[in-house]
Amino acid sequence: MAREGALYVHKTIQAKDLWRKMLSMLFETGHPWITFKDSCNTRSPQQHVGTVHSSNLCTEITLNTNKDEIAVCNLGSVNMVNHVSENGLDRDKLRETVHTAVRMLDNVIDINYYSVPQAKNSNMKHRPVGLGMMGFQDSLYLQNIPYSSQDAVKFADNSMEAISYYAIEASTLLAEERGTYETYEGSLWSQGILPIDSLQKLREERGDQYLEVDYSTTLDWDSMRDRVKTSGMRNSNVMAIAPTATIANITGVSQSIEPTYQNLYVKSNLSGEFTVVNPYLIKDLKEEGLWDSVMINDLKYYDGSVQKIDRIPERLKTLYATAFEISPQWLVEAASRRQKWIDQAQSLNLYIAEANGKKLDVTYKMAWLRGLKTTYYLRAMAATSTEKSTVNSGTLNAVSANAPEPAAAGPAEVPQACSLDDPDCEACQ
Repeated sequence: MAREGALYVHKTIQAKDLWRKMLSMLFETGHPWITFKDSCNTRSPQQHVGTVHSSNLCTEITLNTNKDEIAVCNLGSVNMVNHVSENGLDRDKLRETVHTAVRMLDNVIDINYYSVPQAKNSNMKHRPVGLGMMGFQDSLYLQNIPYSSQDAVKFADNSMEAISYYAIEASTLLAEERGTYETYEGSLWSQGILPIDSLQKLREERGDQYLEVDYSTTLDWDSMRDRVKTSGMRNSNVMAIAPTATIANITGVSQSIEPTYQNLYVKSNLSGEFTVVNPYLIKDLKEEGLWDSVMINDLKYYDGSVQKIDRIPERLKTLYATAFEISPQWLVEAASRRQKWIDQAQSLNLYIAEANGKKLDVTYKMAWLRGLKTTYYLRAMAATSTEKSTVNSGTLNAVSANAPEPAAAGPAEVPQACSLDDPDCEACQ
């Protein structure tokens, strides 16, 4: 439009310079949160009635907006911990949960409070909801699957496929019962184009060399396409993965699709300060006979990381690698597998240790190439950390039997009263 004179050209710059500026801002502040407008709009079920101009603050909602419509989305999240065991995903239980959740979210549209008429207009016309998940990392722990593995990528794929299938199914059942949403005709749904099918539209728009995604499926999507075309959809959109920071804390599971940030940390609230330790790590260390006061001291000294504690087996080091110890490639790959099933987007934080321009360039280009719609915060490690002082007289100093006494640095003394596993200790609880 600028070239054709439809827009006033204030300034022309090189694309590389703009990209470098964007990455510099990300490195310094953690945002702006980069979103990809082509995948958001090309795959949007509602492209026949508008344009996705932006996401919401947390980058999981990708709905149309205009002067008459302010996008509103009612969100819910499946607690994956309650639908997974060491034997894998409980699909029957998940189906029941998803059907209940979609019905509840659809009810919220009608009973909600709308502060402005544009929001009510948008919600009543299109009836979008966003069902996502939380406790993804905990689900991996339950199955003894490291986050940085192909098994984790496969589980991300299969679990989101199941949620997608059951959510779409639930919306068709509601359409049969209550009618389709107002703007259903002309949508991708009405054409029998489901989220997995819209990947082909994105490929056609970009070109084969600019989209590297997995197209595999495990469920009967042919019958689902026929069902959607026959029964219609009650909701224009049914899926989105929110950050779930608060509700995950209340429920006691890992946030959203996040990897574990630290295996040990101190949480502060109005009730005081509490030492929090990864309960799955404690369980496995106890089974290995390694949970003792020295291990507690080691974990405190290494800020919850298990990578430098020699007596911990490599299997557990891989399983309990924290966010900055996992290559961002695994975060993007798992997100790509989820994105192919989602009609909106996912709130995806990226963790990059020792971040630099090249790493950021590769990571964000990979996110676009893998078909992601949005990204959230960029988390980078601080260049420095608090120095730990040595208390040589402390009874709990962690010293390896074969290691010499540390000269200038080592774990700080831990109060005898706190074992992190004491039923009578408030901090432990």
